[in-house]
Amino acid sequence: MISVEEALARLLAPLEALSAEQVSVADAVGRVLAEDVAARRTQPPFAVSAMDGYAVRAEDVARVPASLRIIAEIPAGAGFAGTICTGEAARIFTGAPLPAGADAIVIQEDTERDGDWVEVKEGAPKGRYVRRAGLDFAEGDVLLQAGCRLTPRHIGLAAAMNRPWLFVHRRPRVGILSTGDEIVMPGDPIGPHQIVSSNALALAAFVTACGGVPILVGNAPDDPDALRHIAAAAQGTDLFVTTGGVSVGEHDLVRDVLSEEGLAIDFWQIAMRPGKPLMVGRYRGVPMLGLPGNPVSTLVCSLLFLKPALEKLSGLPENSEPQAMARLGVALKQNDRRQDYLRARLQRAPDGALEVVPFEVQDSSMMRPLAASDCLVIRPPHAPALAAGSEVPIITFPGGALPL
Repeated sequence: MISVEEALARLLAPLEALSAEQVSVADAVGRVLAEDVAARRTQPPFAVSAMDGYAVRAEDVARVPASLRIIAEIPAGAGFAGTICTGEAARIFTGAPLPAGADAIVIQEDTERDGDWVEVKEGAPKGRYVRRAGLDFAEGDVLLQAGCRLTPRHIGLAAAMNRPWLFVHRRPRVGILSTGDEIVMPGDPIGPHQIVSSNALALAAFVTACGGVPILVGNAPDDPDALRHIAAAAQGTDLFVTTGGVSVGEHDLVRDVLSEEGLAIDFWQIAMRPGKPLMVGRYRGVPMLGLPGNPVSTLVCSLLFLKPALEKLSGLPENSEPQAMARLGVALKQNDRRQDYLRARLQRAPDGALEVVPFEVQDSSMMRPLAASDCLVIRPPHAPALAAGSEVPIITFPGGALPL
């Protein structure tokens, strides 16, 4: 058995970011930029008012009260071709361009209007409530870098930069094959010795959450010919993922059958729990990840191996996230020779610290605790016993939020 770290390094080593494609900025959320993006305009493109009020010359309101004649009204999206001269003001609204001659804004709360005249009761120094041209950014500024996964905030910035199209890496297409005579899809008739399949659907959801495109190629019964036929549907994908059939039982056919069909195995079995029987190789030129059939092991291994593989294919830099830590809410026993991943809940301690509490029962057949988990607690091989209050590394699930 090899370590988790070595297994991950060997899985990722041959993978490369997928080619770029052009998409609308409206469709780019969650995608990874394939090139740096520079602004096509200055923002704001001209000096604008930050408040509703009156555009004035600061020297005209240095002493108050001051009475000024209103010569214009300037809403956002419009302008004033004239110039504000001594003793004059313009009614102005938030976002409207500052007229020539004006250099400050007096907010409307500090004024009293009477027809075409306004009395200023509180003065404003030069620059007050004025957003200068280029306050946010200037044309040509590189504001988004290649390798950035685009969030709604980035989409807003790209739109403000006047970038209607973006070059992003293609989404990884992931072929998903489940195996076993004992499983049926939810809602289908269930035989007396069968169970409902959850792995393929959970994997598809996981791939989607990580920015990939899942392709469910089907469930292969414990029959070599059927397995060969269904596995062939994975051709043309960027990553082939199987679940089940990679252990040592007589009905675990994936390794032997697919090896006859062009599967080259890099390694098999990892010193971890859950998820020891994990296989990595290439099937007819397509990178392949063989996950265990146990539902909990499948999703734990997906978090540890499938997620980083999808990130690299998507164009994200490796190790882009710092290791998260949390404080133990309970004591833990010494660990054995396999790296352990404990399902756990996160909570806020009375002092505000992030606290993690592993579930008492960690049986790898139990999906309910996994669904209720916020993270996994990492226990290295032969880790010593830890008292409550010790700091431990954790891995959070995609899309999860930390407790407030």
